[in-house]
Amino acid sequence: MTGTVTSSKTAARLDELAGAGRAALVGYLPVGFPDVQRSIEAVTTMVDAGVDVVEIGVPYTDPVMDGPVIQRAAEAALLAGARVRDVLSVVEAVSDRSGGTVPALVMSYYNPVLRYGVGAFARDLAGAGGAGMITPDLIPDEADEWSAAADEHGLDKVYLVAPSSTPERLRLTARASRGFVYAASTMGVTGARESVGRRAEELVADTRAAGARHVCVGLGVSTGDQAAEVGRFADGVIVGSTLVRTLLSDDPWAERLDALGRVTAELAAGVARARTTGGVS
Repeated sequence: MTGTVTSSKTAARLDELAGAGRAALVGYLPVGFPDVQRSIEAVTTMVDAGVDVVEIGVPYTDPVMDGPVIQRAAEAALLAGARVRDVLSVVEAVSDRSGGTVPALVMSYYNPVLRYGVGAFARDLAGAGGAGMITPDLIPDEADEWSAAADEHGLDKVYLVAPSSTPERLRLTARASRGFVYAASTMGVTGARESVGRRAEELVADTRAAGARHVCVGLGVSTGDQAAEVGRFADGVIVGSTLVRTLLSDDPWAERLDALGRVTAELAAGVARARTTGGVS
């Protein structure tokens, strides 16, 4: 794998926030739910409410990591005609809304990127102002083509580790990642939980010891208090299902956007207090 590019929009943002004494709130929404234009409205609402990094999900027919909430939204997006190219419009909207201060990462299973063309996708993502890509089903050992394309276009490469990851796997993933390493707090699919996986803090420490500069934690965070708990020890707190759920109701669209903004603001407040008050409200 090549490794010529060392700069990272996402790492720079995480460093900036660390300098301010806090972790980042990383918020996930799928493109195209309930349609492309309204998914842009949702993402920009999240930016306005205080998210620091955006994950834009590409809907996929076989989402092995996604829980029922995200699956439901992704299925609706696919039925509405969402395609990989639509993610570029959402990336551009994030960049425009934030003035380039909020990095936009695409979260995609690898098959849609292969079908698009790996080099073409990296080129177009960079052209849209994207920061990089999170690839939940692609491991560094099999990522030579994507790694080379990402390096060529200055994109982040975010790979995952889990509580089951061996020390060797942690070292390999830390070495291959740029931007941050995504630490899955528990074994299983995405979704809100009553508590974050007990091994999350240990996994973050182990991943840092393996060489990772930045580690963000996802899977299970659903409240401001949980965000504060994770924000004590992680560089970023990743939230998906709880945000997506606000958009799945039958309420008028404006009310759903209001709910999304409120939940995002609650999570952002939790992250902000994590290192100043011990993390509890």
